[in-house]
Amino acid sequence: MTDRVLTPRNRGFLFLDSHPVGCRQLVADMWQACPAPAPTPSGVPEGDGPVALVIGSSAGYGLAATLAGLKRAGIRGIAVSFEKAPTVRRTATAGWYRTAATADIARAAGRDLVFLNGDAFSDSMKDQVADLIEQRFGGRLDYLIYSVAAPRRTDPDTGATYASVLKPIGRANRTKTLAFDDEGVPEVREVETAPAEGDDVRQTVAVMGGADWERWIDHLAGRGLLADGFATAALSYIGSSLTAALYRQGTIGAAKADLEATARNLNERLDKTVGGRAVTSVNGAAVTQSSTAIPGIALYTGLLRGVLGDDLVPPIQQLAVLWDQLTGVAPLALDDEGRIRLDTFELTDEVQAAVAERWEGATTATIADLADLDWFRAEVRRLYGFSVPGVDYTAPVATDIPWPDHAS
Repeated sequence: MTDRVLTPRNRGFLFLDSHPVGCRQLVADMWQACPAPAPTPSGVPEGDGPVALVIGSSAGYGLAATLAGLKRAGIRGIAVSFEKAPTVRRTATAGWYRTAATADIARAAGRDLVFLNGDAFSDSMKDQVADLIEQRFGGRLDYLIYSVAAPRRTDPDTGATYASVLKPIGRANRTKTLAFDDEGVPEVREVETAPAEGDDVRQTVAVMGGADWERWIDHLAGRGLLADGFATAALSYIGSSLTAALYRQGTIGAAKADLEATARNLNERLDKTVGGRAVTSVNGAAVTQSSTAIPGIALYTGLLRGVLGDDLVPPIQQLAVLWDQLTGVAPLALDDEGRIRLDTFELTDEVQAAVAERWEGATTATIADLADLDWFRAEVRRLYGFSVPGVDYTAPVATDIPWPDHAS
């Protein structure tokens, strides 16, 4: 494929192409931003380390979990994601390029991390992962991080395909949201989302709830692959009361509640069988490819950054804390519902009051004074490898980057 100059082409927050060099630099920047690794436990040989499985490893908090696990906990193991390869006309997805960059970092760090591309919901992927754990990683798995956001899921038992929807429950929701026109000019508008109907809630829970997470645990336990003390965490979000009607109290919130109920059930089972633990990790707000699709979240996140500035904790630093708690470097800090809370910086009364005041006053005319729009726009572009400092976007780049080879 001929090298070419890539310029951002987008429809709203969705970009049609990704920049491989920008994605690589973004991953390198995350690696550098991750706190220094915890001390290696005594008796652990150099190059060895806990065996981990990260499901949903190429974007957002899943990517942060992979990089923080490598640097902070010295993990080896398997990372699963679902990305599209480059074609003659289009680049690969950004997650494809981020995965290639992460693989190079893992290799340079001396960590054996295998990257698989495919449908994490399928039993064939679960079999492939189980075979690798058995044949390559000594037949034991120490940690599993579950970070999957998907529009649909096919149940391997029934063949039924479920579709997730983003809707309020009970009545329509009208909320402010942030958009940008083709010239990048911000607009605050109101949008109304119709309420869930029929089996919308059930279908969303089937996709985004705990069913697949539990199926992974069942599958691996059935093969006898869970190590003594095995721990698993599913990544979640609660957020502000400003977005609750559409998020936490909506169809996605029902799925998150199911995820948390699954955690409690798994925790009880794992404690009895392998002395293990299952938790949900509630993360703070961030600009991700998933979050930008939710009405109100873009506005809220921009206002939150306007209030907190550099005190808004990025995903890589949050996930370093998660790994410390999972590995015992730091005490496990759980709330009353048994959840690890990495969002406390966001949800203090003082911060939320300041964001609410700005939300109330947010209009197209005032938004530039209330939200950090430059940061938000750049964060959206960086999801696709654009606006990354240090990258020459006038230079032609190769787009046919191969998927990481996992041959022994």
